[in-house]
Amino acid sequence: MALTFYRKYRPKSLADLVGQKEIVEVIKNAAKTDRLAHAYLFYGPRGTGKTTTARIMAKIANCETRAEDKKFHDTGEPCNHCRPCLEIDSGHALDVIEIDAASNRGIDEMRNLKEGIKLSPTSYKYKVYIIDEAHQLTKEAANALLKTLEEPPEHAIFILATTEYDKLPATIVSRTQRFNFHKVPLKLLIEQLERIIKVEKIKSEKSALELIASSAEGSFRDAESLLEQVASFEKEVTLSGVESVLGKVGLSKTGSLSRSLLEGNLEEALRFIEETDESGSNMVQLTKDLIQYLRRVLSLSFDPNIISIFERELTEDELKEMKEQAKLIKLDKHIPLIKSLIKAYSEMRYSPFPIVPVEVAIIENLGEKVSK
Repeated sequence: MALTFYRKYRPKSLADLVGQKEIVEVIKNAAKTDRLAHAYLFYGPRGTGKTTTARIMAKIANCETRAEDKKFHDTGEPCNHCRPCLEIDSGHALDVIEIDAASNRGIDEMRNLKEGIKLSPTSYKYKVYIIDEAHQLTKEAANALLKTLEEPPEHAIFILATTEYDKLPATIVSRTQRFNFHKVPLKLLIEQLERIIKVEKIKSEKSALELIASSAEGSFRDAESLLEQVASFEKEVTLSGVESVLGKVGLSKTGSLSRSLLEGNLEEALRFIEETDESGSNMVQLTKDLIQYLRRVLSLSFDPNIISIFERELTEDELKEMKEQAKLIKLDKHIPLIKSLIKAYSEMRYSPFPIVPVEVAIIENLGEKVSK
């Protein structure tokens, strides 16, 4: 069975990790000086490299080349060629134990871990325990884990990963080195997708890759999975194909609708809404995307410097269009419009006719100008 894209292109060394520069530097320096801690906590959004980094650290701790070659040791990287590195990559390493806390969240599992950790590694220098979705542990299980974290054996390393940092007990958090994984900027996501399509020899439209990257919301895994999904039934990855799979329109089209609204072009806005609904796109998602778009335009109208933040999530062409639309903002007209769209969004999620609330919101705000 062929590997999925997100597994096939999973980073194997710290140098391959994209978008987490500060974390890479800290871990690499710790590896160079043999100062790896006994417990780590990786937290942040899904698909940003938490589990991947944990596996790389397991390789660094047990890499035979690092132990034998001082010059290579000082690179702070795993060799990816020795037996431990290859076994960890393939998922066959007996001394690297991955636990999904979502399905193994009880006190019995933690007691088994506590007993197992007393045993020396079978063939590696360190036993590495990777506990994914750590926030799912029950209170009793967390207390059992806490006792192990307080006095771990020298041969053990714990790496906890979670998307919900605030749900972890403070007692566990305080006993770990914490690393915050950030959402990956849009530009880096697009660059990764471009590397994949080049290797896989897949034809694609630039706008299609931009929509895939935007929809992934900073997650490499989501972006790579979506690319593979679209590529599996189309010879070429096109914008229309991605829109069909996602049930949403590209940001450039959302921008066109936004411009129609800001310019007060009711006829054009309603035509766009009708055509989008007829194409089978998700109207709830469209309204959500439109609100987000207008929010950014409104912010830019007050503070042009905020564009430095938006650069992580948008392309240059999209930013240019937003800056142009920011000049059209009129507070007395467009703040009520955004409020109406927010109300429509809350109503249409439970309506059998989701197109109606957003159409009414647009007509209420633009219709008065047309009637005059």
